[in-house]
Amino acid sequence: MITKMTRFNMKDFNKPNEPFVVSGRIIPSFENNVWTYTEEKFAEPYVKKYDDADIDVSYIEEEDKVVFFYYAENDCVGRSKLRSNWNGYALIEDIAVAKDYRKNGVGTALLHKAIEWAKENHLCGLMLETQDINVSACHFYAKNNFVIGAVDTMLYSNLSTANEIAVFWYCKF
Repeated sequence: MITKMTRFNMKDFNKPNEPFVVSGRIIPSFENNVWTYTEEKFAEPYVKKYDDADIDVSYIEEEDKVVFFYYAENDCVGRSKLRSNWNGYALIEDIAVAKDYRKNGVGTALLHKAIEWAKENHLCGLMLETQDINVSACHFYAKNNFVIGAVDTMLYSNLSTANEIAVFWYCKF
């Protein structure tokens, strides 16, 4: 079941935020006005977890923002956070799926809900940013008709613990 975040369920916001294995990175390449990528496998995979995010009630109160929760048997196992962006796209700020529910359709269901919301709000498509080291996320977006639109090598450069680059993905309707 997918439902919007409300004041009654907002306590579930960080439940799906669980670690993932970093086993390599994608290496984007831009040639003839088209982005492609290859992959590099790391000799020693490691685990990464994003910090829990603050709950922003503006995603309950404002019409151009929304958080969707995916519930399995009354347990929040997935979340997507999105808003309309200045360029006419819906910006997916975050998608998180609990470790035991990954590769079971939760992310796809949340993505379909994001597409529905974007179309209802007359937006031209979806956009998001992920890191080159989140290979499974990159595969997921590519499988769901997203294409790389840009790469930013400086976005994380000031973070001493981050050895990654930002990859921006787009899905135009």
